[in-house]
Amino acid sequence: MSSEEKMNIEAERRPSHTAEALASEDDVAVLAKLGYKQELRRNFTMIEVFGIAFSIMGLLPSIASTLAYSLSAGPAGLVWGWFVASGFIFVVGLAMADLGSAMPTSGGLYWWTHYFASPKTRNALSFLVGYSNTLGLVGGLCSIDYGFALMFVSVIVIARDGEWQPSNGIVYVVFLCCVVLHGILASTLSKVMGKLQTVFVVANFVLITATVIALPIGRKSQRNDGEFIFGTVGNLTSWPTGWAWFLSWLSPIWTIGGFDSCVHMSEEAANATKAVPYGILMSIGSCWFFGFLISIVIAACMSPDVGSLLDSKYGQPMAQIYYDALGKKGALGFMSLLFIVQFLMGLSILVAASRQAWAFSRDGALPFSSFFRRISTRLGYIPFRSVWGCVLLALLLGLLCLIDPAAAAALFSLAVAGNNVAWGVPIFCRLVWGGAKFKPGPFYTGRLSKVVGWTAIVFLCFGILLSMMPAGGPNPDAKSMNYTVVINCTVWGGSLGYYFLDARKWFTGPKITLQEGELSEAQEQAVKEEGLVIQGVAGGAERSDEEKTVGNVEKI
Repeated sequence: MSSEEKMNIEAERRPSHTAEALASEDDVAVLAKLGYKQELRRNFTMIEVFGIAFSIMGLLPSIASTLAYSLSAGPAGLVWGWFVASGFIFVVGLAMADLGSAMPTSGGLYWWTHYFASPKTRNALSFLVGYSNTLGLVGGLCSIDYGFALMFVSVIVIARDGEWQPSNGIVYVVFLCCVVLHGILASTLSKVMGKLQTVFVVANFVLITATVIALPIGRKSQRNDGEFIFGTVGNLTSWPTGWAWFLSWLSPIWTIGGFDSCVHMSEEAANATKAVPYGILMSIGSCWFFGFLISIVIAACMSPDVGSLLDSKYGQPMAQIYYDALGKKGALGFMSLLFIVQFLMGLSILVAASRQAWAFSRDGALPFSSFFRRISTRLGYIPFRSVWGCVLLALLLGLLCLIDPAAAAALFSLAVAGNNVAWGVPIFCRLVWGGAKFKPGPFYTGRLSKVVGWTAIVFLCFGILLSMMPAGGPNPDAKSMNYTVVINCTVWGGSLGYYFLDARKWFTGPKITLQEGELSEAQEQAVKEEGLVIQGVAGGAERSDEEKTVGNVEKI
C-alpha cells in the first residue's frame, strides 16, 4: 500500500475531528441529513455568500456585455425590459430559496431533482440536471471571460482611435490567459476567497456609483428627456416590435443568472439554511434595483441614434456611450474598470462551477469522477482537480471564439438555456411528485409556494425559448444564426444518451458518504429522522453498498 493510500485511509478514520474543524455542529448535522459528510471548510458568511453571487452577476459589466440585446428594442426596451424580467427572475429566486433553505448541499439542483422526482424518472432527470448545470456554469465562465476579452481589446481600439481591429485569434489568446489566471487564483486564494467577495462587491458598487455620476455630468447639455427614456420603443430587428422587446429580456436573464452559485457554496457556508436563501434573494434584489437605475442613466445619456451605438467602431456600445459622454480618456478609464470587474466575475463563477463539478463527481456521475472528486487539504480543503477540470473544459468551449462572433455569442446563451433547465426541473419535480416529501427550512414562502413555483417554471421555459432565437430576425444567415439550439440540444441529448446507453447501469443518484464512527449523537439523531441508514447507525430503509461509498481526501 502506497503512502498516499495510507494517508487517505487515515484521513477517513478521523472524519469527526475533521468535521468539527471545518464546520459547526448544526451545519454538519444538516448535511448529514442529506447523506454527506463535511469535507469542505465553511468559511463563507451570509454576506459573503451574497457576495459571490453578486460578484458573478457583475452588474455593470454584464449590462455592457449584453447591451446589444436591449438597445435593439429602444430605450423603453432597455429600461422596462430590465424591470419586468428582473421581477420574474426574483420569483425564480423565491422558488429556489425554498429548496436551498430546506436542503442546502453543493449539488443541490440535481440532488433535489433525484429526491422529488418519481422513482422511474429520478435517475435520468438527476443525471440531466447535473450535466446541464455543470456545463451551464462552465458556459457562464466562458461567456464572462469572452466578454472580458472583448472589453480588454476595446480599450486598445479606443487608444488607437479605432484604427486597429483584433482578430478572432487575438481575442481567444486574451480569453485563454484570463481563464488560466482564474484557475491559478481559485487554487491559491481559497483561504481568503470568502473575504475577497466583499472586496469584489465594493468594486462593483464603486464602478456603478462612478458611472451613475459621471455619465449625466458628461452629457449635461445633451441628456434625453423622460419621454425618450421611458416611452420610446424601437426595433432594429426584423422581428415584430413586441418580440424585439421580449428579446431585450436576455440582458437581465443572462446578467442575473449567477444566483444559483449560492446553492453550490452551501457546504462552505456557515448557517447554510439561512445564508443560501437570503444570498439568493439579496443578490437578485440588488441587481433588480441597481440594474434598473443603471438602465435609466444609460437611456438618459446615450445618443438618440441607437444604430450608431450598435455599429460603434470600438466594438462595444458601452464604450461608445462612455466616449460620447467623457471623451477618449474617460472612455479608456471606465472601460478599464469594466474589464477589471469582469475579471473578478470570472474568478467567482469558476469557484461556483468547480463546486458543482466536484459535487457531481462525488456522486460518481462525471467521467473520471474518482479523480475529480478528491479534496486538497494542503490548499485549504478545496476541490483543486475540479477547478482545473472546469478550466480545461472552458478553454475547449472557448474555441468557438475562433470561428466567428455568431458562434462565440452562443456561449452567452449556453449559460442561459443550460441553467434554466437545471433550475426548472427540480422545482417542477417538487410541485408534481414531491409535495409530501418537502420539509420547509427557516425560509419558506408558505401558501404562495406553489404559485411561485409554477410562475418560475413558465418563465424559465420562456427564457429557454428566448435564448434560442436569432437576435436579428426570423430569417438568419450563417453569420446571424443563433447556435444555442445546436449546442444545448447536443448537451441535453448527449447527457440523456449517455445515461440510457451506459450510465443507467451504474448511476443510482446521490451517494451516501458517511460511515460508522463519523457522527455525533445529534448527527445520528438527524440521520435517523431522515430515514437514512449509515453503517453502525440504526434507522430507515437500507441502501445498497454502492450508495454507501465514501469519498477520498488527499494532500496536493
